[in-house]
Amino acid sequence: MKRVYFGTNLKMYKNIRMTHDYLVSLEQLTRDISRDTIKLFVIPSYTSLPEAVKCVDQSLIQIGAQNMGWEDEGQFTGEISPLMLEELGIHLMMAGHSERRHVFLETDEMENRKVLCALHHGFTALLCIGETGEQKEGGISREILRTQLKLGFKGVDPQMADHIMVAYEPVWAIGVNGKPASVEYAEEMHSEIRTCLDEIFGRENSAKIPVLYGGSVNMENAVPLIRQEHIDGLYVGRSAWHADQFNTLIRACLSSLSGQ
Repeated sequence: MKRVYFGTNLKMYKNIRMTHDYLVSLEQLTRDISRDTIKLFVIPSYTSLPEAVKCVDQSLIQIGAQNMGWEDEGQFTGEISPLMLEELGIHLMMAGHSERRHVFLETDEMENRKVLCALHHGFTALLCIGETGEQKEGGISREILRTQLKLGFKGVDPQMADHIMVAYEPVWAIGVNGKPASVEYAEEMHSEIRTCLDEIFGRENSAKIPVLYGGSVNMENAVPLIRQEHIDGLYVGRSAWHADQFNTLIRACLSSLSGQ
């Protein structure tokens, strides 16, 4: 069975105490699952990061940052540098989440600078990509995803592929009012993403990059999604924000893949 990736972004929903309780519970519930079988990561709010790295074993649950500045230091009020994250013991950062792109108007160039900076410091860079509903209706989903990948990974050394993850999150499928993509559509876009990664990094290096699906993942669609050839993992939203539910979802996916 392939190694399966499961992650969640807690956004701005859990305070320090809630994050602590969630992580401790999730670690206990999933401790018996071999990490050769899964890679599990959680990305809490910035204020929760110091407590998060203290309360869990990162060999079991890797802790990541929701954003990162692209300079080590300087006049960047409100930003957090890679050196600050390293000081906390954080080595995973997310760039390009749809809210950063569409609410805070970050560009592909900005995401690229973050990715390059993260890789320079030995971080794992999780690049989020996805098309809007209007772009989907206009029939340009593939072009949008290719553009975000090619600009987001511009200048990246192909040998750094094993420090990269990609999350495909169609903008129209995430959030409170999101509508999940069909399994067929998700697989079609993941196949396109894999082809583009092959072009950017070469097939051998590209094979090291897991591509996760995120967008209203729930107990009903998680198993059909994870069984698809080109979907390497799930980036789960609300269905992961209660540790017991996330544990149930993970185990259902693993059971299905193992043929049980």
